[in-house]
Amino acid sequence: MLVKVFMEDFIQLEVKDFGPIVEAKIDLRPLTVFIGPSNTGKSYLAILIYALHRYFGGDYWPRQPRLPTVLRHPHKGTGNKISEMHINALADMQERINTEENIVLPDPIMNQIRSMLAASKNELGDAIGDEIGRCFGIGEIGSLIRKASKKDTSIVLRKGFADDSASVESRLAIGMQETKFVTDIGANSPICIDFQRDQSTEYLRHAMMEATLVAPKSKKRDFFVQRLLRALANYALRDATGSLSLSAFYLPADRTGVMHAHNVVVNALLENASRAGLRPTTPSPMLSGILADFLEQLIEIDSPPPRRRRRVRYDLGEKIEQAVLGGSVRIGRSEVIGHPQFTYRPKGWKTDLPLANTSSMVSELAPVVLYLRHVVRPGNVLIIEEPESHLHPAMQVEFTRQLAMLVHLGIRVIVTTHSEWVLETLANIVRRSDLPESLGEEGNGNTSELPFSRRKRGGEDLNLPSHLVGAWRFQPKQRPKGSVISEISLDESGLYPTGFDDVAIELHHDWTDISNRQSGNAP
Repeated sequence: MLVKVFMEDFIQLEVKDFGPIVEAKIDLRPLTVFIGPSNTGKSYLAILIYALHRYFGGDYWPRQPRLPTVLRHPHKGTGNKISEMHINALADMQERINTEENIVLPDPIMNQIRSMLAASKNELGDAIGDEIGRCFGIGEIGSLIRKASKKDTSIVLRKGFADDSASVESRLAIGMQETKFVTDIGANSPICIDFQRDQSTEYLRHAMMEATLVAPKSKKRDFFVQRLLRALANYALRDATGSLSLSAFYLPADRTGVMHAHNVVVNALLENASRAGLRPTTPSPMLSGILADFLEQLIEIDSPPPRRRRRVRYDLGEKIEQAVLGGSVRIGRSEVIGHPQFTYRPKGWKTDLPLANTSSMVSELAPVVLYLRHVVRPGNVLIIEEPESHLHPAMQVEFTRQLAMLVHLGIRVIVTTHSEWVLETLANIVRRSDLPESLGEEGNGNTSELPFSRRKRGGEDLNLPSHLVGAWRFQPKQRPKGSVISEISLDESGLYPTGFDDVAIELHHDWTDISNRQSGNAP
């Protein structure tokens, strides 16, 4: 069942001339891994993906981003005014809501939505560009254009369908002067709405009732129809971006330092706020959006959400505590200002240690545990930079297994890494999906229907089919100067060709040369 859901959420991302990246073409799969040398754009691409999730995603419907004017007032600038044809199409949809599982938006409505989105390309581009700039912590998004390039940055999103019958393409062009966003929803790419099962469409259901039940040819009806078209346009835009419409959370590479310093940062912010009315404030360095979001989420990590979250039957962070940390991460609240204080209690202890006094491994994984316990839920996206940081190789292997288990539970995961242990563990997890379902029996070759986990000798035999996992290698180039990203698949030895072997071979040659000199056999 998870396989079907993930395939329907398929989205392809094509990037050209962005930061240090010359060209990249990736599929955002349930488990996506970026591997390669430093300064080749792994974090650039991860932050870009996060920014797109931030704009198109959200926990609640209808999400209210900074909507372009044309989407706030559908009758302006589109060239198509609301007509009886639109009203009749909406009335027909209203009649079918309670009898049909999926309702395809009729042609008059889709044509109106296409006109609305086309007319809003500049304002949509500016709004998306602002979010990308916020996440990178820059004021001018044009500075993200690759330095050696004379072209604008091009970002293309393609949503595919499970049967490969059609696709929806969206294009974001970032220039020095302007940013444009265009969505091309083709005639063979219908927008389907499941009013029966999708709780996020409840707003659409009520808006449709209001638009079709009021008196005909009245100003009130036009108002409700315009509001409904606005909601449908946003729904179509969200649907066109596939898995990017999911909520995402980003754990940056320097999360250990932020965890240790968050008390100081919060106290400084509060001190500045308390003095703001007494004296002019001094300008502060600008935080990147990923760090600002991380800090904000830490401060509110165990606060009640604005709307009750979906209940889960298990603690997603507990497995990591048991398998890797050997203790539990805990949250207290300051009696003075009420911000959270994080501690760690080793297994068997009766007292807590301040997180700053624990090992770097504990402080590195503590935010992962806290996010999985209080923030991230199945259906969300978790982006982790360098999950191997401060972890012993054995713990890197175990943590990678836990990340694969998150995918099994319905959480999409994106990681950037330099670790051969992470990639080798992942290779074994993928290869295991090709084993027969029962040990000792011949497989039938249909690995897509095999279970994600099986029992073997009392332990968990975790596996993920290869089509749910994507590994992408970042390689630097001199002409044109920058990096090119390409997918890597398992080679004949059953490993991902990451280039780590080149380092090992060079070290072995160096070792051999030293050994020959010591023995007097040097040439």
